Amino acid sequence: MSSAVVIPAAGLGLRLGGETPKAFREVGGDSLLVHAVRGLKAATAADLVCFVVAVPPGSEETVGKELTPYVGDSQLIVVAGGAERPASVRAALDVVPVDGIDCILVHDAARAFVPADAIERVVAAVRAGAEAVVPVVPVTDTIKRVGPTGDVVDTPDRSTLVAVQTPQGFAPDVLRRAHAAGADAGVTDDAMMCERIGVTVRTVEGSPDAFKVTRPQDLLLAEALLAERRMS
Repeated sequence: MSSAVVIPAAGLGLRLGGETPKAFREVGGDSLLVHAVRGLKAATAADLVCFVVAVPPGSEETVGKELTPYVGDSQLIVVAGGAERPASVRAALDVVPVDGIDCILVHDAARAFVPADAIERVVAAVRAGAEAVVPVVPVTDTIKRVGPTGDVVDTPDRSTLVAVQTPQGFAPDVLRRAHAAGADAGVTDDAMMCERIGVTVRTVEGSPDAFKVTRPQDLLLAEALLAERRMS
């Protein structure tokens, strides 16, 4: 069996600044989207045979030409994304092949430097029987829960908290069922949609390198990480 990956890349990424959508901002001469696709392809044990990318409407042909050199013999499908992330995932999910795919990954292009072993752990867990899998790292900050006035309500036990990354992995029928349920309100990732239909989400070890490029200082961190990898 083989895997497919959905990459929602239609967002503007306003917190990052600039006029270029976040997925197309360059680090080391290549866009974050190119880095993400290259990293996914390097996870050979995942056996990714199909890449489906949701992009800003009107950019499908341009993005397709940009990504083609990096997918090798895998199928590449570029579709127009929606106004919100769940709509982009659904647009991509609609064209993921049904036959021969035992795991569908959903990956944010902004997490462009995920190591191959982290990707492979997610796929392995799905293939071992998990319906939904997320890579996680421990929370190192003290977290406070606050009320509507900004006053602290309580301090959760940090040992029970984790930060969730991507790619997230799913049994194909489970992910499709979660999106068919249409529970978009307040949703921040696809695992949360699965939780809302009663699916148990399993965790695997993530990676510090899978940080999300969100603000300008994250671009500096990405440049440093890329330079370090090129020297090793």
